[in-house]
Amino acid sequence: MNKLFASISALVLVSVSFGLSQQPAQQPEKKKYQDVADSIIAGALRSGQAYQILSELAVGIGHRLSGSPEAEKAVEWSKNKMKEYGFDNVRLEPVTVPHWVRGKVENASILSSSSSGEIPLRICALGGSIGTPPEGITAEVVEVKSFEELRALGSKAAGKIIFFNRSFDRTKINTFEGYSGAVNQRGGGAVEAAKAGGVAALVRSMTPRLDDSPHTGAMNYVDSIPKVPAAAISTLGANALSELLAKNKNVRVQLKLSCEKLEDVESANVVGELRGTEKPEEVVLIGAHLDSWDIGQGAHDDGAGCAHVIEALRLLRDLGFRPKRTIRVVLFANEENGLRGGKAYATKKRPGEKHIAALETDAGGFTPRGFGISADSLVFNKITSWSYLFESIEADRFRKGGGGADIAELARQGVPAIGLNVDRHRYFDYHHSENDTMDKVNERELELGAAAIAILAYIIAQEGI
Repeated sequence: MNKLFASISALVLVSVSFGLSQQPAQQPEKKKYQDVADSIIAGALRSGQAYQILSELAVGIGHRLSGSPEAEKAVEWSKNKMKEYGFDNVRLEPVTVPHWVRGKVENASILSSSSSGEIPLRICALGGSIGTPPEGITAEVVEVKSFEELRALGSKAAGKIIFFNRSFDRTKINTFEGYSGAVNQRGGGAVEAAKAGGVAALVRSMTPRLDDSPHTGAMNYVDSIPKVPAAAISTLGANALSELLAKNKNVRVQLKLSCEKLEDVESANVVGELRGTEKPEEVVLIGAHLDSWDIGQGAHDDGAGCAHVIEALRLLRDLGFRPKRTIRVVLFANEENGLRGGKAYATKKRPGEKHIAALETDAGGFTPRGFGISADSLVFNKITSWSYLFESIEADRFRKGGGGADIAELARQGVPAIGLNVDRHRYFDYHHSENDTMDKVNERELELGAAAIAILAYIIAQEGI
């Protein structure tokens, strides 16, 4: 009996083992929302419309400085686009915006006593600058790298054109750090020049790229200090001027600008939604700024962001994803020279509503890498727990610290702020310059950015934070 029992037991074990070996290998369980993410990514790459949206805005309308006819065309276009896509509650929320115009005269030259005559410099007025007299301003130039260096000159700066020539730090891996290290001379250079007795400010363009395209941007005045005109000079022009000053301290430049500030005008933030099915009063905002500077086409800054958020909502709607909470697209007015759109949105009374998150995209239409998140540790950890959904497109780098200028006021009110992080190495090659055109945007990279925003916005709208 024992031998027979042993034989039968062995046979059973062999049979069981054989049967198990024939079973298919157990598949790993799919993580939550993986099918949703895969569907959104496939939809974006198969039939995404972000590139077409951007083309209509950047090429069809062009640059869109606040107060300009093009800016108002962009408001009307985006409202109609949202209605065409069937967004809910499409509307305009009025905003009063500044109206500054560049004018037709904008040139500078180095005056030389040699046979070569005048040496032209590529410049552009900084946004908000006053113009020069019709005959221009002609004066000697003094070069400085910092406000402290300017103050140390004392009376030697009086009557001079102050040339701020601190370079964008090319050693910074994060190009936004390089920008931050140089941009105060653009914003405050005219005020510091005037305080030192200078008659104008020339500022090296905020870019790591060496070329002959000047980059504009906002500058400021202080009412109690005399106003002097300010212009950006291309990086090649800045190097050439610096080399001349190293050889000859008595270099004179003539500057002519016809820019001027006009009366404020009415504009609007453009809003559209995918209304929540269960908690519509809780809002996930996804936003970008509709305005741009008045040179180039504003393709990366921030036409790409506008295309991102419109396309993100279109993808969700067309794929049939109806979120529990409301996802709201906001195209903000006047980010570039006043932030009035972001401020107006944040201060508007919205009875019964609660923003649970705000996401901004304003770093260009390059390959998405992940998100920067400004929130408490509990919210940060919850959002980060979904990073696996972005691994397939290599956009799973979730980092502390993020947001954007237009949602900064909401962030100050305690709303978690999120910024789309992209490959930023080329952004400041184009930023605020004639180089910011549609041909610098890659279609596939742009579509993936829209997909990344759609995924994160939808998950937050489903799960809450």
